Amino acid sequence: MGETMIAPPLPEEQPAKSFLSRLIGVFVSPAETFDDIARWPSFLAPMVTILLASCVLFDTMYWKVGMETMTRLQLERSPFAAKMPPEQMEKAISDSAGHLLRTFIITDVFIVVVTIIVFLILAGLGMMIVNAILGGQVKFKTLFSVVSFAELPGLLGVILGLAIILFGGIENLDPQNPMPVNLAFFLNYKEVPKPLFALAGSVDIVVVWVVILLGLGMSRATGGKVKALPITLCFVGAWALWIIGKVGLSAIF
Repeated sequence: MGETMIAPPLPEEQPAKSFLSRLIGVFVSPAETFDDIARWPSFLAPMVTILLASCVLFDTMYWKVGMETMTRLQLERSPFAAKMPPEQMEKAISDSAGHLLRTFIITDVFIVVVTIIVFLILAGLGMMIVNAILGGQVKFKTLFSVVSFAELPGLLGVILGLAIILFGGIENLDPQNPMPVNLAFFLNYKEVPKPLFALAGSVDIVVVWVVILLGLGMSRATGGKVKALPITLCFVGAWALWIIGKVGLSAIF
């Protein structure tokens, strides 16, 4: 009698990692983490975490610095405020003092809307790069999940920004750039030409980190069929175009 062949048991599919495991993994083992994200796409937890952290940063800045000071700093940065009569500018500053709660709400809504739009644009750009240009086959939800987790290094910038706002000096605080993650943070925007300041603000360590994670994460989402380097280079090209446009607009206005 022939021996009965027993097929080996199929390996059990690993369950999805928890959000905390993925959060840590993005920093310490990104390739393995993005493999898990590719198998089990999810974006709500990282996106909500980033939104909450961003709102806390700017709400804390408004609370610590004060509405009058924040309004003055923002008007000083505005190219249109320079055309305002001094009386009108002072009135706008004084009127802002009693509207802290309204400013919190408007700022938080703005942060939520803009962040979601940015995530959608990055995921759409990734879909064009990975699927249309490089021949991959990845669903939008997976790429959106990759984007949401790839943006998590921004939390480090938020932590540093909060430390400076709460414990550092606020005399030269730039309300549009409160995190010490780019060269512009260490420059005085009143003393530097606008195009140079815009360029310095684009040399951002968090953005570099995110672009690298986007390339790696989207590559892992294809199962390695599309390499990380060409994806990363495509995002670098898009980033370079953004910088050129930003510097050009700063020179005009």
